[in-house]
Amino acid sequence: MNVNEDTDSRRLGATNKVCLYSIIATLGVLLVFALATIMVLVVQRTSVPAANGTAAYMRVSRAVNSSKLSLVEKGICEAIKCQSPELVIREQGLYLIFCNLNFHFPNCSKSPIDLKIELLVNDRVDRQTLSTFCASETCQDETFKTLIQLHLTHLDKEDKISVTLNHPEFLNDVSLPNENVLGVLKYSDGMGAAP
Repeated sequence: MNVNEDTDSRRLGATNKVCLYSIIATLGVLLVFALATIMVLVVQRTSVPAANGTAAYMRVSRAVNSSKLSLVEKGICEAIKCQSPELVIREQGLYLIFCNLNFHFPNCSKSPIDLKIELLVNDRVDRQTLSTFCASETCQDETFKTLIQLHLTHLDKEDKISVTLNHPEFLNDVSLPNENVLGVLKYSDGMGAAP
């Protein structure tokens, strides 16, 4: 068999073309799939009825002699009763509860601090987060941290939502008081799957 450079490069060129066409075809199929997925999501989202503007976004601060944080008058309360230290649900449905808290550790020592945040529904722990700060490898003289907690759950009428901390003394309500919030957004009226 007599093979020269010209026939060898033609074979490589043909192989490269087949590979290129395969890649283009695969990308085309993936593009069609992505567009179909986006269309399905858009149709599902537009068919879900609005939740009638049920929401609360309230500032929280530490309470005297209590691990439960108190609500501050400053905030938004639409179709939810905001009475310190709890948010009271007026209509049952699926709700997103969120809590954003900022912490200040003025004298971060070498001993770790376990900080526990608990989201309570009717004074029962529904969701909790445990974070360790001031460990030796991350130790600085002064440390600032932010923790965010999200929880999607079904709530009934008159359910009460609150948040507790095991170390409320570290809550930074001096330099960032408006950034410590407890909020609730109504996602839908029922627990059923979206159509």
